[in-house]
Amino acid sequence: MQVSLETLSGLERKLTIEVPAETIDKQVKNRLAETAKTFQMKGFRKGKVPISVIKSRFGKGMRQEVLGDVMNQSYYEALTQENVRPAGQPKIEATNMTEGEDLAFTAIFEVFPEITIGDFSKIKVEKRLAEINDKDIDTMIETLREQRKHYHQVDRTAEKDDQLTIDFTGSIAGEEFVGGSAKGSTLIIGSGTMIPGFEDGLIGAKSGEDKKLKLKFPKDYHKEDLAGKACVFDVKVNSVAGVHYPELNEEFFKSFDIKGGSEKEFRAEVKQNMTRELDNAVKNNVKEQVLKGLTDAATLTLPKSVVDSEIDNLRQQAIQRYSGGSNQTIDASLLPAEMFQTQAEQRVTVGLIINEIIKENDLKASPAKVREIIEELAAGYENPKEVVAWYYSESEQLQQIEGMALEESVIDLILDKAKVDEKQTSYEEALKPIEKLEQEPEKKAKKKSSKAKPKAKADESESKK
Repeated sequence: MQVSLETLSGLERKLTIEVPAETIDKQVKNRLAETAKTFQMKGFRKGKVPISVIKSRFGKGMRQEVLGDVMNQSYYEALTQENVRPAGQPKIEATNMTEGEDLAFTAIFEVFPEITIGDFSKIKVEKRLAEINDKDIDTMIETLREQRKHYHQVDRTAEKDDQLTIDFTGSIAGEEFVGGSAKGSTLIIGSGTMIPGFEDGLIGAKSGEDKKLKLKFPKDYHKEDLAGKACVFDVKVNSVAGVHYPELNEEFFKSFDIKGGSEKEFRAEVKQNMTRELDNAVKNNVKEQVLKGLTDAATLTLPKSVVDSEIDNLRQQAIQRYSGGSNQTIDASLLPAEMFQTQAEQRVTVGLIINEIIKENDLKASPAKVREIIEELAAGYENPKEVVAWYYSESEQLQQIEGMALEESVIDLILDKAKVDEKQTSYEEALKPIEKLEQEPEKKAKKKSSKAKPKAKADESESKK
């Protein structure tokens, strides 16, 4: 086999491979002989059909199969011979497949780039730490109560936070406008889902009462034909329901699987979950900063084929989310590659850098680290031991955990050399992604320099958009 390697441009390489005709002919003859041993044909005993007949019937198809297998095998042998590592699948093209002559073909592919890893000691990381106090636990409990609130009809006038069921019709200069009407619509007073003045105008209304609201669309309203115009909404209040929050009692505590049903046990369970959430948030924030520091400091060229493959993965993931688990088929071409280009490039960059660090430092997935990750994942379930056993019984899942353990080993390696600044902060702040915290000072500065303009929020009708 003759092989030549050529650099085309950047990471693209071209292998030109020639395989002797004798190699092809020998494999074709062997396959024909194997077929002849079992082939049955009228007028001949089993295994006695002449090779010439077998070749006449199957020779052309068998030769094509052999050529495909030989090209595939020769390609990988050539990679080993030339000591090149391809990134992605090759584009193989035959240049000579004439029977009796040497097989010749080319394979064009990209190789993985040379990666220059930056100085870990120059990476700066802010590690936000927090203590969970009683006030934090109280706030979390109120959030849980908020999630389980419900409404009961009341015989009184409407107040802020009440839920109203209403019919309404909107008009401008006496003419109804498209999307300005609804029947049986539910509205929480104070939610801000309607244009300014709508919800406030219903405070004090009773069930069965009709209200006429003279309002004005905001000047920056997203529908230009309505923006800034005076309007009238005729509203009928069908019912008024007051909000009710669950009491902190045994029934409420047991709904969260607190077997003892006491407030002390409930608070302990809430704190435990908050601690787990805090630990994960701190770890993820540190990880994101480390990965950003790595990508900023590293120098590499991305293989287009690998980026394209990652774009396809992201596109498929998006399709699965959009379909919501239904059987509906969504055409992948409806989601342009540009939607995922930046994210794909970031993922490929991080993956290549991490793999290079793993290779340079000969890192392995520590069984202790794997166990630690599995136990952390299992801690949130009712029976953690069963979950741990399940992970160890599923080879595919275990491989994913081993990959996570390797990545954590890389993070730990970098943190040993990076500049880590530990900062004590509140529980709420520690939970926020670090990039959001970095953006907040800028947002506050903008608020000081300009007045905030009220914006209408989207809902089921034009008047709620």
